[in-house]
Amino acid sequence: MVKDLKIYRNSDVLKIVGFIPPGHRHMRLVIVLEDQIIVLQEATVAAIARAYIDIVSHPTRKAVEYAQVKLDKDTRKSGYAEYQLIEGDKSEDQIIYEWCRDLNYCK
Repeated sequence: MVKDLKIYRNSDVLKIVGFIPPGHRHMRLVIVLEDQIIVLQEATVAAIARAYIDIVSHPTRKAVEYAQVKLDKDTRKSGYAEYQLIEGDKSEDQIIYEWCRDLNYCK
């Protein structure tokens, strides 16, 4: 399931830059790593922030998964992109099992 898996430690991250390009309305987040540079759009960063907050600030929650959904103009809020990362219906245990298995974290 996992293609070209790379796990980065904090020490592998050389720089993180957030900015709004001229003529644009939405932020970009640049992650400068030792071997590559990743640029994420604001909607992706928002999903990462939601996942982080959902887990870290919740007293019992241990996992959440957001999957790509294509939203029609009539469905999405004004200013939102057509493709969004929306919380799925997998259980926390299922998410943890699948990712621990794929990342060889299972004991």
